[in-house]
Amino acid sequence: MNNPKCALCGAKMRRNGGTSSGRQRWRCTVCGSSSVRRIDSRAKDLAFFLDWLLSKDSIAEKKVSRATFWRRTSWIWEIWPIAPCVGEVFDVVFLDGIWLKRDAVVLIACSRGHVLAWHLAQSECAEAWAALMMRIPAPSMLVSDGARGLAKAASAVWPATRIQRCTFHAASQVKRHATLNPKLECGRELLGIANRLKDARDADAAAAWLADYSDWCTRWERFLREFTLKDGKRLYTHERLRRARRSLSKLVRSGQLFTFVEMGQERGGAWDSTNNAIESRNARIREMLRLHRGLPLIHRIKAIFWWCYMRTEAPLPPAEILRVVPTDDQVDGLFASASSRGGREDGVPEEYGSGIAWSEFHMPTEYR
Repeated sequence: MNNPKCALCGAKMRRNGGTSSGRQRWRCTVCGSSSVRRIDSRAKDLAFFLDWLLSKDSIAEKKVSRATFWRRTSWIWEIWPIAPCVGEVFDVVFLDGIWLKRDAVVLIACSRGHVLAWHLAQSECAEAWAALMMRIPAPSMLVSDGARGLAKAASAVWPATRIQRCTFHAASQVKRHATLNPKLECGRELLGIANRLKDARDADAAAAWLADYSDWCTRWERFLREFTLKDGKRLYTHERLRRARRSLSKLVRSGQLFTFVEMGQERGGAWDSTNNAIESRNARIREMLRLHRGLPLIHRIKAIFWWCYMRTEAPLPPAEILRVVPTDDQVDGLFASASSRGGREDGVPEEYGSGIAWSEFHMPTEYR
């Protein structure tokens, strides 16, 4: 009943002695080919590995020795979990990045329910954000913490998408410049205005907040223009307060501070004003990295990829994952293919083609 089928003709096979190692040999009754039946336990090992990686359990709590665990699962670190293409259009998409090193950051996009896409980059530049956005249909609104290059990428890839700056991060930036205990009355008033930003949840409250901020700017304009001359250069006396004012004024002019209020007036319903939906996920990712501290950089990157993949809308079962995901050898081939297509326009030698290769690795092209 459990006899295997021939790989050549599909007929059932029968037992035909054994090999020199003692394994059962099978022979086809139709074409005469023989083979050895092999049991593939890689899917089981992958499920075991993911259960350890995405939980708080140590290897000892899995009731297996450390040597056995790494012998069974070390090959999994050669796999690259790839974000599936997203076809659904979402009202709101949250964007943020997790830095692992000075030149390694994982950019993540998620909805209120699950992770949508992720992208490995060297910095939060416009090109990296654009590579991430190209995997997702343009939403009605995106929420971010004001990452560098994000607005430029959104204007090119998602021109019709409205941008909402996280109000919590906007207030935190003011507190970083003005401190939590300002000594000057000007700073104390600005800190109070920043703290009231979270309470501006509707059009009337937003208008009142803008009026208070405008009044503060008018009353303290002359005070903030005080300066001294040093070596012929103008040094403002209250430079930190000027930076805090500049951060808020830039958001007010761009219209990104109360986008959620405008969207509620135009389309109705409640729209997000903070980046909490993705910040909570980032906190769990950092907790995973802390629990498994000591991993090399490339393993930490792949651990984040696995975490994000298992939080997508419909992750594949382990057996199907092994069939479709690329390995390190396939990715290295992609790097070699990109490097052999000619020199780069920026003067960098051909062997440094990582920018081209990473773009193709994350975006749909003629290459896988």
